[in-house]
Amino acid sequence: MEVIRGLHNLRERHRGTVATIGNFDGVHLGHRAILDQCHAEAARRDLAVTAVVFEPQPREYFAGDQAPPRLTRLRDKVKLLGECGVDRVLCLPFNESLRQLTAAQFIDRVLVEGLDVQHLVVGDDFRFGCDRRGDFALLTEAGKCQGFTVEHTLTFRVDDDRVSSTRVRTLLACGNFKAAAQLLGRAYCFRGRVVPDQQRGRTIGVPTANLPLLPGPLVLRGVYAAMVEVEGDSGTRYPAVVNIGWRPTVGSVRPVLEAHLLDVERDLYGRRLTVVPCAKLRGEESFADFAALKTQIYADIDRAREVFARYDSGRRPFFEEYPLASAPRAREAVTQDSPAGQGPADHDDG
Repeated sequence: MEVIRGLHNLRERHRGTVATIGNFDGVHLGHRAILDQCHAEAARRDLAVTAVVFEPQPREYFAGDQAPPRLTRLRDKVKLLGECGVDRVLCLPFNESLRQLTAAQFIDRVLVEGLDVQHLVVGDDFRFGCDRRGDFALLTEAGKCQGFTVEHTLTFRVDDDRVSSTRVRTLLACGNFKAAAQLLGRAYCFRGRVVPDQQRGRTIGVPTANLPLLPGPLVLRGVYAAMVEVEGDSGTRYPAVVNIGWRPTVGSVRPVLEAHLLDVERDLYGRRLTVVPCAKLRGEESFADFAALKTQIYADIDRAREVFARYDSGRRPFFEEYPLASAPRAREAVTQDSPAGQGPADHDDG
């Protein structure tokens, strides 16, 4: 798969494609259904599939810290799109220049002059352009004149509910990791490279592997029982206690994920980890002093051991390979992608 950063990096070989546009946050089963539509049409036309994404996501550009927390960083999103068979990802920087494009300009510069799109798959609620004129009907009319066809995405449901990034966020926030995995088609995880930090955990016999997180809202915050995989360890999974957040007791300039592997001592600096939160143990708290925090950390370790003690690690279906907690299925609030009249492209919440 090829990643193209910005319109200026498009080449003649990238022209003539089946394309879709969206945030693809989480790359959940709904997104995969959209990509399946693209692949079906691409096979009929013998064309490549291109996914157009924005960085930052439109809502992040307009709302900043008030935007919904991301499910996936760009690096992970691209990896997941590649696993879904996407041939190319066109990543457009969402900046003032892009924001100011009218719907007609977006069609001309991105879809026609840039990609020479032959077939476009978008939601029938898709909106784009600073003039707010861009919608499914305008794309269809433009396609008749410019020589491309437009197809609307099919609604994908699980248990009679529409799959969306918002719904996944809600399930994760309420601790329903099993239901979230059913919508994602995989267990939710964090990935990153271990970096040196304050190393205060070592002083109390609880060393941690620390992964820096992106600044901004966090989809998860608190202490969790988790499973950790270390790149190069042939799929071995280590039970762990993980803290995600700002560490209010000891302080932090940016959010961080701290993972303490139970009964494992090894140097993980520079290694890439995959961390799968399985059950929430408690929320993020501020303690009076480090001694009080130490007492709580050992209590968290005991609770995590109880979670793993109830888990049968025998062969299971994909997302049940981990001891993912269930919880009542929460209903998400209806949200909009970006304030009306401000964004060149938004639809759904994915």
